[in-house]
Amino acid sequence: QLQLVESGGGLVQPGGSLRLSCAASGFALDDYNIAWFRQAPGKEREGISCISRRGASTNYRDSVKGRFTISRDDAKDTVYLQMNRLKPEDTAVYYCAAVRDVRLIGILCVLSAGTYDYWGQGTQVAVSS
Repeated sequence: QLQLVESGGGLVQPGGSLRLSCAASGFALDDYNIAWFRQAPGKEREGISCISRRGASTNYRDSVKGRFTISRDDAKDTVYLQMNRLKPEDTAVYYCAAVRDVRLIGILCVLSAGTYDYWGQGTQVAVSS
């Protein structure tokens, strides 16, 4: 039984910050790449950021680069997404996802939904004044 549970979403004003958490149960995250995706109403799910095993590499969508930071704490089986300077267009349901990666440490993770096998239920982020 492999599960991911997101938390930390909510309503925030433009320019504000939120920190999302993704907690794993039933498996340890140390052998997995983890990614954050989001889906706004009427739009396709898009990859936001990912982090490889041991945090050796990270990848970000251009629209969030410099504003969002992904990190992981394998001792707690938890991944975080720190979101700063939020914009209304960041409003979406945010999902975390995991895929086991047995390749060499440091290979860049991919922001493609089809790559990931395990998904959380999502947490709502609303950016509005």
